[in-house]
Amino acid sequence: MTDCILVLDFGGQYCHLIARRIRELNVYSEIVSPDITPEEIAKYNRRYDVKGLIISGGPQSVYEENAPRFDKNLLDLDLGILGLCYGHQLIAHYVGGRVEPGERKEYGITKAIIDKPVGILKDLNKEGRVWMSHSDTVLEMPDNYEVLAHTDNSPVAAFKHKKKRIYGLQWHPEVVHTVNGEKMFRNFVYDVCKCKGNWIMEDFIEESIKKIKERMGNKKAIIALSGGVDSSMAAILAHRAMGKNLTAVFVDTGLMRKNEPESIKRIFTEDFDLNFRFIDAKERFFKALKGTEDPEEKRRIIGELFIRIFEEVARDIGAEFLIQGTIYPDRIESGTQHAFTIKSHHNVGGLPDVLGLEIVEPLEDLYKDEVRVVAKKLGLPDEIAYRHPFPGPGLAIRIIGEVTPESTGIVREADAIVKEEIKKAGLEKELWQFFAILLPIKTVGVQGDIRTYRNTVALRIVQSVDGMTANFAEIPYDVLERISTRITNEIPEVNRIVYDITHKPPGTVEWE
Repeated sequence: MTDCILVLDFGGQYCHLIARRIRELNVYSEIVSPDITPEEIAKYNRRYDVKGLIISGGPQSVYEENAPRFDKNLLDLDLGILGLCYGHQLIAHYVGGRVEPGERKEYGITKAIIDKPVGILKDLNKEGRVWMSHSDTVLEMPDNYEVLAHTDNSPVAAFKHKKKRIYGLQWHPEVVHTVNGEKMFRNFVYDVCKCKGNWIMEDFIEESIKKIKERMGNKKAIIALSGGVDSSMAAILAHRAMGKNLTAVFVDTGLMRKNEPESIKRIFTEDFDLNFRFIDAKERFFKALKGTEDPEEKRRIIGELFIRIFEEVARDIGAEFLIQGTIYPDRIESGTQHAFTIKSHHNVGGLPDVLGLEIVEPLEDLYKDEVRVVAKKLGLPDEIAYRHPFPGPGLAIRIIGEVTPESTGIVREADAIVKEEIKKAGLEKELWQFFAILLPIKTVGVQGDIRTYRNTVALRIVQSVDGMTANFAEIPYDVLERISTRITNEIPEVNRIVYDITHKPPGTVEWE
């Protein structure tokens, strides 16, 4: 049976990274509600061998009246338990420790002093750089616990129970800025929880196909196929499970990248044995978006119209299910029980309240880089497996303001120039995303010896592993110059280019 570590999600911004770090150690991890009970964990043991629990960070204070809690009985289970940040404080609060607002908040890199290099801190140096993000502090622990580490501001920065396998860390080992964070997780997973490291991606493929077969039976489904790696991989998985009972539906919204609808139609009609439907809905989307400027409203409109079109196709073929390529970062940004909404994804938070179809999301627990690995194992070509991310609402959220055929045409051409020049420069594979945004700003310029008053385009080019954090890319100036010169020369409506040098966080990759 596959070993498993469950991550209790208290809404911390790094919760998703915890699950990733565990999976990178070849141990299956799954994020669950913090309300999970010992009885529900027992049910998990029918499918997995649950070896440990990790209690995530979160934005609350443990002593607040309505602060979220976990079932205290979990601490009595014979499992490895690790609390991180809020989870660290919550364990301390439960067992009689003292948690109070810190004299100083700790954000960013901090020096931790390892007092006892045992358990999850085994084989670590006396001092180490760790990533902190907290305002409350554990000041004392009861006698049956021992302090393993401290910082200048946190006298109990790490602790362990003297007999049970219960640990707490005030810092975030899941963040790359914590030196030896991977080693801490490895110690927890293998030494504390005694996991065997027996999870591989092939397990996910087999499990997903099995789940789809069990849920669908002999019923029909449609899949929202955009041509990106997420929906394409979901389509292949579902096709292996359902065969001809699956129909792939591509909707041309008029908001796609240059020549993309034609390319997707060619790939999935010539290279794959799928039932394929191409829906030309450009006029419907532009009409629905007319006069709308708010980005969340754009997403809602696009998400609802997508669903209505899928419902129409489903009625036509007698399908009961809609399969989507939603991945885990989409769900996180669209909000969870204790996490705040960053932006609604049209296939998550942008869905209408009333659906005529049952939603199936076979990739909902995967990250983008994991999706790419599985895509290659399923035989998808590099053109699909390594296609750069593109938002479900398309170019609509790369136009700040109202979406019209004219504004879409401008940003589409600018985007194509960015793509061409990045590819020519040989930078395509080392970048996560690169695109243009049309701003609702006009500026004075000089073009052809005459004064112009035209549009501004922003360039967004970032490096990332999973899309959850990202750095702006330090693109060579000559590449930026070529992009700028081409856009202002080839697109008459534009006379100014600016470059976005914001990391994520605090920004997001997309502007809307």
